[in-house]
Amino acid sequence: MCINVRKTCCLCIKPRYDAACANIVTSSSLVLPWVDEIRYLDVFITKSRRFKCSLAYFKPSFHRAVNAIFGKVLSTASVEVVLHLVNANCIPVLLYGLEACHLNKADIQSLDFCVYRLLMKFLCTNNVSLVNECRQYFSFELPSELLCKRTEKLSRKLNVNL
Repeated sequence: MCINVRKTCCLCIKPRYDAACANIVTSSSLVLPWVDEIRYLDVFITKSRRFKCSLAYFKPSFHRAVNAIFGKVLSTASVEVVLHLVNANCIPVLLYGLEACHLNKADIQSLDFCVYRLLMKFLCTNNVSLVNECRQYFSFELPSELLCKRTEKLSRKLNVNL
């Protein structure tokens, strides 16, 4: 099998991930580089003890999408329309592929924080209880809630197909 060394790299996922690994040499005597992070299907996988995805690239993409919506319709659209656009177009950017990744509590809270700050900015308040009331009134779910549903749906789908 022919391996393109310019596009191929190695990533270590094991308990001693920070230890130096032996070089992998192809049949044409080229060495495959070891990297700290790889991109596969727009999900960034980082070296770690366990399989772990990096959220560092999802958050700026989410904020870019939100700012694009705010720039176009914020002054003319109603609250319902803006929240629906954010829910339909921006939240999927934030949660893309994360139902297949194991996220710890801090990562999930980090995703929720992005949405809370967005709602605080949009509603011009720093009161979390007011934001939660508005969120419930407009049926706007947090990423933690959506991620739980998406993970359950994926596991049901995989169990049926096995």
